[in-house]
Amino acid sequence: MRHLLLALLLSTTTLPAAQPWRVVGDEQFAPYSFVTDADDTPHGLDVELVDAVLREAGVAYEIRLYPWERVKRMLDRGEVQMAFQFAGTPQRQEQYELVGPLRSGSTVFMTTAKTAISDWQTLDDFAPYVIGQVRGYVYEEHFDRADLARDTSAQNPRQLVSMLLAGRIDIIVGDRVQLQYFVHEQRAQDQVRILPRPLIQMPRFVAFAKGDIERARQFSEALVRLRNAGKLDEIQQRWAP
Repeated sequence: MRHLLLALLLSTTTLPAAQPWRVVGDEQFAPYSFVTDADDTPHGLDVELVDAVLREAGVAYEIRLYPWERVKRMLDRGEVQMAFQFAGTPQRQEQYELVGPLRSGSTVFMTTAKTAISDWQTLDDFAPYVIGQVRGYVYEEHFDRADLARDTSAQNPRQLVSMLLAGRIDIIVGDRVQLQYFVHEQRAQDQVRILPRPLIQMPRFVAFAKGDIERARQFSEALVRLRNAGKLDEIQQRWAP
């Protein structure tokens, strides 16, 4: 019996520890997620929100930020367990187990004085213009499928704003807070304007591989607890402009 107890004790003490979740997000999505020139430490509102939920869930994890196209590939290939921040479109819902929303943001159109458009009622109003958008991003189902002239050469929103300011495109589309962040970065607030009507109020989700129900459940339950306790609002207030 003593030998049996010893064997059981040894077997339990040598079990491998649970592997930490590998969590990835967009490195060029300031102020929501970004890295600085000083180091590759993740910063941003969404980074803090995800960090708080994972700590509440009690799981081991590590967060890293990469270019958006790589983020999607890593999740698709099973190289990571979770990724953020995905738009809640039907396309994404088919691809992944989406959990959230983590937060919501207003998707808007930004332009300059060079264009005559002052607002829009239907997507046909954009027919005379070239609209810039980030390659690989999805925005809103009807807009994504509309027959419009598009420039998708931008690799990230910062580059998109630079292209607008340089006059290479007529209009750009993106998250209001984020576009304003990059405009302020270039001290160009007086050179741009946002059309009054937004495209959509877009919820942002975290994503797990299709079928990864258990991890999705763990994150979802922790997210609900923090939201009900007002902790997520506290984090968002710290990042309010």
